[in-house]
Amino acid sequence: MTVRLLTNIGRLWTGNEVLSNAAILVHNDRIAWVGRAPDLPQSVPGVVDDIVDVDHVENLGGALVTPGLIDAHTHPVYAGNRYAELAIRTGGSSAASITAAGGGVGSTVTVTRGTDPWTLCNGVRERLRGWLLSGTTTVEAKTGYHLTRDGELADVRLLRELEKEPMMPRVHVTFLAAHVVPPEYFGRQREYVEAVGAWCADAAAAGADSVDVYCDEGHFTTEEARWVLASGRNVGLLPRIHAGLFSRRGAVQLAAELGCASADGLHHMSDEDIAIMSRYGVPAVVSPATALQRGHLPPVRQMIKHGVQIALGSDHNPGFCGITSMSLVIAMAVAAFGMSVNDALRAATLGGATVLGAPDRGVLAPGRLADIVQWDADHEGAFAWSFGLKPRRVWRGGTPVQ
Repeated sequence: MTVRLLTNIGRLWTGNEVLSNAAILVHNDRIAWVGRAPDLPQSVPGVVDDIVDVDHVENLGGALVTPGLIDAHTHPVYAGNRYAELAIRTGGSSAASITAAGGGVGSTVTVTRGTDPWTLCNGVRERLRGWLLSGTTTVEAKTGYHLTRDGELADVRLLRELEKEPMMPRVHVTFLAAHVVPPEYFGRQREYVEAVGAWCADAAAAGADSVDVYCDEGHFTTEEARWVLASGRNVGLLPRIHAGLFSRRGAVQLAAELGCASADGLHHMSDEDIAIMSRYGVPAVVSPATALQRGHLPPVRQMIKHGVQIALGSDHNPGFCGITSMSLVIAMAVAAFGMSVNDALRAATLGGATVLGAPDRGVLAPGRLADIVQWDADHEGAFAWSFGLKPRRVWRGGTPVQ
């Protein structure tokens, strides 16, 4: 049993309120007490009989403290890079011409399939470590670059095993075999969709938490998405959907129909889509870096106005975005989406916890996981100024990781 007292917190952004001159008492991996330092109790039943007997006291020097950040949308299991493709895309080449020349998701699938498991694992490990060291304590991580049954299941197991290692964030594993149709299924898309639906039970058994489908132009139709998501939901996987990245194809309506845990992307939305998400309580995951690269910004302020729950994701992937810093994503969301710092920070904590179905994190409160970040700042406004605010220290489950 370990009891840790974090004190002299200048500004504590809990997710529910902001406290000055605050303290946090941690018991093992959970928060036992949080509040203003002058109100710190002399004893906490079941935790410590006398506050002077705590195992560790850490003076945080008047710094800003928040919950650990949560990245609600990433694609970290891949090998190789697509730097050359990015260069020609910025020079004006279209996605269609890049794909026709052998680029796009298919090129990453080819390289990933040809990479030995040790090398692949090391690459994913380094990416996940980057998230944790930048203050992100939970990462939603998708498969989707093997597109074979055995490869996708191996990716699920890889993520689950890496999560157990030291210096790793918590991982929410999403099964995304329905990313694109692999080359060996050319002309047999329906057959591939049925295969992915059949793999969902194995993915759940391997440790996946969610199932996702890329429902958009050049990927999968709403009917195909319905089949895969329903198959996943039937075996206990949370359904989520890539929606409206290239065009409106009814993915938002499908998300409402199936009760999806999130609709992600949403670069192309109508007022009707926003109303549907609000009415049926479908949360949105938005990624400012990818939105800026694609040149279409989701109407985040309108969604907030209509009560849609917002979560932020880096959308880390080999083709568009290499970000592993959620503090940078917060700054970009403020600048690109017009979000307030509070709204963006909430979307990167409580919003992420909501869409991942993880009520034990995202807020600093008694009983929640002690995933805590001390920042190199004394006010949350620094997130909008720094474009990549650095943490001074990170605790995962009450254990310092740096």
